[in-house]
Amino acid sequence: MKVPLRTLFFSGVELVSGNQLRLLQSGAEFFPALLAAIDAARTEIHLETYIFNADSSTEAVRDGLIRAARRGVRVCLLIDGVGSRELPAAWLDALKAAGASVLLYRPLMGRGWRSNPRSLRRLHRKLAVIDARIALAGGMNLIDDFEPVRFDAPRLDFSIEVQGPLLANIHQSVRRLWRLVALTQLQPGERGAPPIQPSWPTDGRMRAAFVVRDNFAHRRDIERAYLAALALAHDEIILANAYFLPGSRFRRLLKNAAARGVRVHLLVQGHTDHLFFQAAARALYRDLLAAGVAIHEYQASELHAKVAVVDSHWATVGSSNIDPFSLLLAREANIVVDDAAFAHDLRQRLHHTISQSMPLDVADWQRRPWPHRMLSWLAYGGVRLMVGLSGVGRWV
Repeated sequence: MKVPLRTLFFSGVELVSGNQLRLLQSGAEFFPALLAAIDAARTEIHLETYIFNADSSTEAVRDGLIRAARRGVRVCLLIDGVGSRELPAAWLDALKAAGASVLLYRPLMGRGWRSNPRSLRRLHRKLAVIDARIALAGGMNLIDDFEPVRFDAPRLDFSIEVQGPLLANIHQSVRRLWRLVALTQLQPGERGAPPIQPSWPTDGRMRAAFVVRDNFAHRRDIERAYLAALALAHDEIILANAYFLPGSRFRRLLKNAAARGVRVHLLVQGHTDHLFFQAAARALYRDLLAAGVAIHEYQASELHAKVAVVDSHWATVGSSNIDPFSLLLAREANIVVDDAAFAHDLRQRLHHTISQSMPLDVADWQRRPWPHRMLSWLAYGGVRLMVGLSGVGRWV
């Protein structure tokens, strides 16, 4: 008996009705939406990002935040201590001088941070909440599509613009994390008047959930959402993920889906900024290809997306990779959507990208030279060792 995914509920997460959602692809759609919301802000801006890079696109964001702070908007910028470690001090000074509050999540301590497994616990969420009336969430860092490596095509990534009752959950989450980081660093919390109450249009029709991963009450929520969707799929699964290194349960569900006739497409990086990690991920491809999972490597530019569509109705857009660092260590945030129109839009964009990507051939992959296979398995073992040393438990 087929169980429709629209009936899906999972531990700690409930789909909320009445939302307006808009899919945003790459910086050409994301940055104008973000800047318009910042320029329209009147009371409060919360902005979280892993990478805040200094380039032409983000200079406009910085200037928008400065303008907002100068007109009396409470600006709360939370950036990661590793991802944003190269942000110029002059940029931070200009933001603070205008009245913006800036916090650094888990600042680097000493020169040995790279060898400390606990330094893997990062703020990987990408969230903006403006006036508690509009939010943007997804995989987009504050970095230009053509930085740091220039390809002919822009970086492939997605975010989602949210208006509706789901804002209450997102707004509460960003405020809670801001207060937590401020408390641990003995910094003042939000300045000025009490926070405004979320508001939204009343004509939204989409159901969605805000799903986070943290080290407290929501350690496995994003992973469980994926696993439940894969287990119930009966027609098609499309996964586009920049860093794909799932545990055995995730891989088993993909293979089981292919065995029962589900079309399973996996879109992964062709170009990567982490060769070691890509080598580890490729250790898994042979087994998945043999099970009937179609794998496509995106070659036109950098793939940074973390999205999925299942059965043309269930979709997710977020910051979480399908790897142990996102699923076990980092703070992440995804939006899960139950809406045919939204899923259709994302599905069309992904199929178009797949049509322009390089399909991996199972026979060719089985004939890979043994040095390449050995390198992949050594890298895979290295990743497992790092996860073990981080103290987060088993990666299964």
